[in-house]
Amino acid sequence: MTSTGLIDVHAHFVTDTYVAAARAAGVEHPDGMPGWPTWSVEQHLDLMERSGIEKSYLSISSPGVHFGDDGDARALAREVNTFGARIRTEHPQRFGHFASLPLPDVEGSLAEAAHALDELGADAVAVETNHHGLYLGDPRLEPLWEDLDRRGAVVFVHPTSPPHAEDIVLGRPRPMLEFLFDTARAASDLLFRGVLARHPRIRWVLTHGGGVLPLLADRMELFRTLLGGDPGDAPSTVEQLGRLWYDMAGTPFPRQIPALDAAFGTERLLYGSDYCWTPADAALAQVESVDSAVQPSATDTWRDLTTRNARRLFTTNAA
Repeated sequence: MTSTGLIDVHAHFVTDTYVAAARAAGVEHPDGMPGWPTWSVEQHLDLMERSGIEKSYLSISSPGVHFGDDGDARALAREVNTFGARIRTEHPQRFGHFASLPLPDVEGSLAEAAHALDELGADAVAVETNHHGLYLGDPRLEPLWEDLDRRGAVVFVHPTSPPHAEDIVLGRPRPMLEFLFDTARAASDLLFRGVLARHPRIRWVLTHGGGVLPLLADRMELFRTLLGGDPGDAPSTVEQLGRLWYDMAGTPFPRQIPALDAAFGTERLLYGSDYCWTPADAALAQVESVDSAVQPSATDTWRDLTTRNARRLFTTNAA
């Protein structure tokens, strides 16, 4: 029997211009990692063939495109988005593209979102969990969410280092622990500031099984009700977070995805490789863990489930 091809919503690329801009800004060890990865279309397609990935949606990972200057960030966002759109056009069956935005520059991000979605045909926009300390529930971002809600856009939320990371990481790379906490921090900000309720047409995608969010959802609900944040008829924390989409990048089995399933179910679970930041050998091992895990049902493999969910996600204005 032929295995269902995976749809990878968490796949990355880099360009020479992007890496050069980051290094010029002093970012030689992004998020505490040893250095920058290499990437090419040929290398990515080879990984996809070896792992049974049907299609990969490409995005720029942390630390994003804003290194301190709004004008430079706008230009860099346009460069990487034009590049990603070209790859998508040249290989439409194999690659999609999530456009980068020059946040925390809201005006520039509105312009780039319009250009990427309307002119370049991007499949989604990608944002970080925070942008130089500006978290996603901040009122300054409301014009952007209003626009993306009107469009019914997919918004891919990638983790990044929290503010003052050097004070808390204990010398360890931020993706190991802090990315998972910052995903939960960003999601809680979206929820508690009412962004999720005000903009129900945005299709949010959180990474790494929501990080630590499945373990914190009940505690968040407890504090929401104890501190008077419950208007009475508002959906619960678990209900609101269960309407988001989650990918399984990282270490999905044996514990991460069962925890997500217990909290929010798997109706919005997606596959993610995190390649090229995850090396090819590690990405292949992760696929093996997915294929060897106990199936989610008698009739579905994890490939079947996540691919069906991905097709639903990218249906126009899917709920």
